[in-house]
Amino acid sequence: MLKLYGTPPTRALRAIWLLNELGLEYELHPVNLMEGEHLQQDFLSLNPAAKVPVLVDGNLVVTESAAIQLYLAEKYPQAGFIPESLEDRAQMYRWIFFLVTEVEQPLWRIARHTFVYPEEKQLPQDVELARQECLEMVAVLEQHLANRKFMVGDRLSVADFNAAYMLDWANEEKMLEDAPRLRDYLKAMYARPTAPVTIGEAFAAMENSA
Repeated sequence: MLKLYGTPPTRALRAIWLLNELGLEYELHPVNLMEGEHLQQDFLSLNPAAKVPVLVDGNLVVTESAAIQLYLAEKYPQAGFIPESLEDRAQMYRWIFFLVTEVEQPLWRIARHTFVYPEEKQLPQDVELARQECLEMVAVLEQHLANRKFMVGDRLSVADFNAAYMLDWANEEKMLEDAPRLRDYLKAMYARPTAPVTIGEAFAAMENSA
């Protein structure tokens, strides 16, 4: 049985989406970051970086959400989420790396300096810088998807499931107001029956259970 360690609204949602799309059975092991469960030794033995998600498949431990997505898609190729041609695979990797470096990083900086770090460590000026950087990269994605249905080629790939989560995050930060194509793309992706909860829904569930 596959085991996934992590809890929405974290990047565990990326892995959950692939697991859902592939129709795989798995055990979800919540990790309460607010209570420091990611710093306990049993979790650190799986990921010394103390980050979620972590996928355990038998003796194999895979960390980093995008790597988990790619691993699952490659292990179960029948779904076709890894492009067949070398050129399309290169483009898939290109956009995944773009998403996690150029879009996720400024979003994470905003999160750190608004609620993750204690108030005395927060840098409001970095929030504004990160927002501007992220908006510039969102504009690149808007242009890329202007006349296409998918991130790469003519069918869904891992890049789409990565992009949908990332754009949901950007949308939470009101960064898609000038990106109508991205808003339509995001709506279409989350209309899929296998889509996980959105980040906003996950936060709402956390507040209701508190």
